[in-house]
Amino acid sequence: MFIDGLQYCNWSEKIFQQWRTSNLTAVHVTISYHEQFRDTVSNFEQWNSWFEKYPSLIMPAYYAEDIEVAKNQNKTAVIFGFQNPSPIEDDIGLVEILHRLGGRFMQLSYNNQSLLATGCYEDNDPGITRMGKEVIKEMNRIGMVVDMSHSSEKSTFEAIELSERPIVISHANPSFWHPAKRNKSNEILLRLSENKGMLGFSLYPHHLKNSSNCSVEDFCSMIAKTVDLMGIDHVGFGSDLCQDQPDSIVEWMRVGKWTKEIDYGEGSASNPGFPDMPDWFRDNRDWHNIITGLSKTGFNQEEIDKIKGKNWFKFFRESFTPSLKK
Repeated sequence: MFIDGLQYCNWSEKIFQQWRTSNLTAVHVTISYHEQFRDTVSNFEQWNSWFEKYPSLIMPAYYAEDIEVAKNQNKTAVIFGFQNPSPIEDDIGLVEILHRLGGRFMQLSYNNQSLLATGCYEDNDPGITRMGKEVIKEMNRIGMVVDMSHSSEKSTFEAIELSERPIVISHANPSFWHPAKRNKSNEILLRLSENKGMLGFSLYPHHLKNSSNCSVEDFCSMIAKTVDLMGIDHVGFGSDLCQDQPDSIVEWMRVGKWTKEIDYGEGSASNPGFPDMPDWFRDNRDWHNIITGLSKTGFNQEEIDKIKGKNWFKFFRESFTPSLKK
């Protein structure tokens, strides 16, 4: 198994071909950022057209068994997630509808305060809201995973405690390595692992020590230190790769429709666009550099296989089905 826990690329046949070249078994794909319900449905329609157009390369995955089918057929399975709860608008009933359409992950906030939780860029963190508590229950019931990648510290702690099923931080790194607002504290990561959750290591330069100049050796050393903290069974990749996206997309990610001002997020006025990727991970063709780096860092093959995808696959198998609780 080889699984990436998050990408948001400018999708094309070229990228799907690169997935196959790198033998990616499955990719968690962002299908919605700021889109509300109807526009999210349009995004599902677009993906359906790609599944029809490129049936030898990609297929949808609704359950872990679909990933096994993709592996056996030399395809890449696509798992859908939302980086913001905007697709459910203010209607808890839409959670189940979106799950039936194929959504398997939903972040409770994206940088800002939402109806459900607080984002990591807010000055004040009141935690999970009343609606957020109800939505977590509903997500647990139907088998949609709570993702707190862009959420604040208190909200993330509360989500871990409130959720009866393990949650994820699908794309972030530990703040002990690089203190970005989006990276997570040791306390969060330890509690996440104690509750059998998952962390996906991000390759987005603003989450990396020394940004675009981060070395693969430093990145793999960080993974080793995080494994010492969390254990080998609770980590994987969540590259946050935005391959071939124009700079206008990162501006839209940051501002949506919530402000008339320019918000630079993790960038700056002098560096407002997408940062350059490290030279050892330019795009989906370069996964082999990280696998080689893990080996050189001292991971054995069994450990590398877990980080590559076995951990994510086990998590998917236990998370995508409805709760057995009556």
